[in-house]
Amino acid sequence: MTVIGLDDTDSREQGMCTTYLAALVADAVEEAGGTVFDRLLVRLNPAVKHKTRGNAALALHTDVDVATAAAVARDRLDPLAVVDDPRTSPGLVVAPGDPADVPDHVAEFARGALRDHHTIADAVALADDVGYHHEGWKEGRGRIGALAAVGAHAAFDEWTYEQISYRVFDRCGTSRQVDYDSVFAAADAGYPDVWDTVDREEGGAVCVPHAPGPILYGIRGDDPAAVRDVTARIDGERVDRTVLFRTNQGTDAHLRTEGGSLTDGAAYRLDGAVVSSPETRRGGHVFFDLELECDDGRTLPCVAFEPTKRFRDRVRALRVGDRLTVCGELSDGTLKLEKFAVRELLRTERVTPDCPDCGRSMKSAGRNQGYRCRDCGTSEPGKVTVPLARDLERGWYEVPPCARRHVAKPLVRGGFDAQVHPER
Repeated sequence: MTVIGLDDTDSREQGMCTTYLAALVADAVEEAGGTVFDRLLVRLNPAVKHKTRGNAALALHTDVDVATAAAVARDRLDPLAVVDDPRTSPGLVVAPGDPADVPDHVAEFARGALRDHHTIADAVALADDVGYHHEGWKEGRGRIGALAAVGAHAAFDEWTYEQISYRVFDRCGTSRQVDYDSVFAAADAGYPDVWDTVDREEGGAVCVPHAPGPILYGIRGDDPAAVRDVTARIDGERVDRTVLFRTNQGTDAHLRTEGGSLTDGAAYRLDGAVVSSPETRRGGHVFFDLELECDDGRTLPCVAFEPTKRFRDRVRALRVGDRLTVCGELSDGTLKLEKFAVRELLRTERVTPDCPDCGRSMKSAGRNQGYRCRDCGTSEPGKVTVPLARDLERGWYEVPPCARRHVAKPLVRGGFDAQVHPER
């Protein structure tokens, strides 16, 4: 067995796509007489500043020897990688052996590429240490993702699938022609095994990208047969090729659960209590503060940004005293929310009493003298406890499909520790 790892060949502005390059390399392997047994699409840390777009690396599990694998990958990468983009820095790693038997530190490197940050020097030193063939174009930063893709099979336990359909390559950069009625109908037919195909409330087809690359649409789900079926139901321009990838998308594999020191650029799952009322600030972003159960009661700012749309209404419904579990990326000391679970809801509040005779709100009778109705003369010693109407229930809430990160786990996939309130 041989594993081919590829990364960082695309461009935010000029398009291309490393998944498309991997599909071409797989074709070249088979033309050389080999077999491709598996195709992995591996999402890495979404907070990495050098990422081109979705920060995905690719791995192909095949039976050709290392020299053949390196040659066919190089031949396809050279003419297609967008090396004139200053952000693009391709890398190639080819590893001999079964992907399940990579050294432990290669698997750990793969986990770290999703939850931490690596340098080019880290990747080169490790590849040299274990004897892997590697090549870089320009700085060769893509060797970080390529090496992580090589170790991904051993590093991660949970996998989903994405069926990607590609346009005729010459049409890249032109408007995509997709029948959106068929997309929504296909999404309904495949749900819940197939998820994040559309955003029903926003009216958008999440599966159709906007970047000027070769992808026409990508269908994600838990079952290979289900994603193939949904793909087959979509009408539009001619599909040049369609490829099934095994992927760590939709798994929450990026979340750390440890407390203690929190680091910018990492994603966490944390428990705490709301200690400030949600505040909508300029731009429509909603902020509140959470007192963490870990880290000696540190107060952590949390935010639901405007692109999370209706999720912000869930955040606005929080009250001081609610207990939560929050998930998201830490950036500049603030947690960017991806989902949260309500553990305990504040059910009562202390309010100024009403007069039992006339029903009007009482007024303060003076410092430490309680409240008095000026018309009726009735009095109360202090504020009273009344039930608090809440627009939230216990359980998990999430951003809508239009705002979900690739690696974040949709609630509809199940496996959560409380009731879920999925977005569609």
